[in-house]
Amino acid sequence: MKDTSGAQTLGRTSWKRLGIVMVPTVVAAGALTVAMANGAIAASFAVSGQQFKLTASQIDGTGFAQYGTVLNADNGAKAGPIPAAISAFKSATITNLCQSVVTNLPVIGPVTLTIKAGAGSTPVSATDLIIAMQQLNAGSATFTNINIGQDASTLGGSASGAVGNPGAFGQQADHATLTNVQQVANSTNAGSFSLHDMSMGLSLGDHECF
Repeated sequence: MKDTSGAQTLGRTSWKRLGIVMVPTVVAAGALTVAMANGAIAASFAVSGQQFKLTASQIDGTGFAQYGTVLNADNGAKAGPIPAAISAFKSATITNLCQSVVTNLPVIGPVTLTIKAGAGSTPVSATDLIIAMQQLNAGSATFTNINIGQDASTLGGSASGAVGNPGAFGQQADHATLTNVQQVANSTNAGSFSLHDMSMGLSLGDHECF
């Protein structure tokens, strides 16, 4: 069966470009955590409102789910609700990861924190991964056994707690692979996160991953 745009909604689907769909991410130092209350609203803490960026040559995962939510930001002028797309995986690997965040410091100006990992033979790995994102670009995205338009409250088989509100739009797939990924996100939470061949550095100016 196909949706109104002609995309396959069940079985194996491949899309060249994505607006806001799915992708896991590493969070920069002092990891931001999203805990979903009833699967819909981030309630355990207020996110900073600051965004971070990620690139990866490939992201491969099982137990994918996605739905919308609202984050609570508490950061001066950025305080208030932030709409976001939640993407979740039961497990995922990330190859050639680059994660960056820019902070403007008094007197010094912009400073970029960059984390890189998974460039060798062992990729970054994560379990029970939940990401709140604003934007995603991917060279290709392939989903296996995907359901698009599923009631968000009935999503299952993904990260622990990854369900949305009853009647809200959701989608899920058994398996997903993305290549040449660029992502803008607000927060990430994972049950476990293993970074191999990791490096972290600070540099003056804006030197984000993309």
